Amino acid sequence: MRPVLLGIVAAVFFSATYVLNARMSLAGGSFLWSASLRYLFMLPLFLIVTVRSGRHRLLLTEMVGAWRRWVLWSTVGFGLFYAPLCFASDYAPAWAVAGTFQLTIIAGPLLSPLFRNPVDARLRQRIPWRSLRWSGVMLAGILLIEEQQAATRGGHQTWLAALPVVVSAFAYPLGNRKMMALCAGTWSAAERILGMTIASLPFWLLLSVIAYLTSGWPPISQITQSAGVAVFSGLLATLLFFTATDHARADSHLLARVEATQAMEIVWTLVLSLLLVSNQLPAWPSFVGMALVVIGIVWQARAQA
Repeated sequence: MRPVLLGIVAAVFFSATYVLNARMSLAGGSFLWSASLRYLFMLPLFLIVTVRSGRHRLLLTEMVGAWRRWVLWSTVGFGLFYAPLCFASDYAPAWAVAGTFQLTIIAGPLLSPLFRNPVDARLRQRIPWRSLRWSGVMLAGILLIEEQQAATRGGHQTWLAALPVVVSAFAYPLGNRKMMALCAGTWSAAERILGMTIASLPFWLLLSVIAYLTSGWPPISQITQSAGVAVFSGLLATLLFFTATDHARADSHLLARVEATQAMEIVWTLVLSLLLVSNQLPAWPSFVGMALVVIGIVWQARAQA
């Protein structure tokens, strides 16, 4: 049960992303600062975590040798993942963003043909349709959430929130899986995250310049909350979740239960939103939608096992 408990705790820290982004948005903070500050704070954090191994110089050497692919896929996996997610926080509540982002669990398998078969590199991977048979339940839940958002906030705001999250949901597994293929097991999770953070720095510095030119320097509250996202979600949640999956990797059923703990992100985001952002409960169709997404995640994880 220890890996499952670690996964549940990781989900609590992951949910901090959506809640703190919502707080920064309601306070009038630029989503550009919310996005870039997280990764600017993550750089020293992961340097501290990885410098003890003494492999950071080797990592930099390898990055220089393949810098184009590092920059491209790190920008996709981190930049096109997190910047749209922050943008969506301006137009939808945290729990709706968290629920819609679970589309990434479907997006990962759908991207399989973009990757080579690990056994025979001449072949492309196939989409695992059987493991996606519960995806319809998740999609129904996401559509129900978005339909309720359209009824409450209007179609224009709903599209402004939903489309960036869809981009984010596909960019996250695409960039990360491309980087895992590039690293080929050479680097630990922390080292790979450090490398991707460094490689995506041009994107974050560009966003910072645009943010400064359009809205000036970020307020202290946005800086501190972005640091919180970097610590809670970028560092603690990632390390806890990877630790849980490492412990469970030899047992497919236990690994499926660990992966199913991702569904708790929606629950924790809703709870924390009610405590820290707004005490207004979602309408009942949104509750049904969130329940369907959670059920779909759990049963798809069991099917993959």
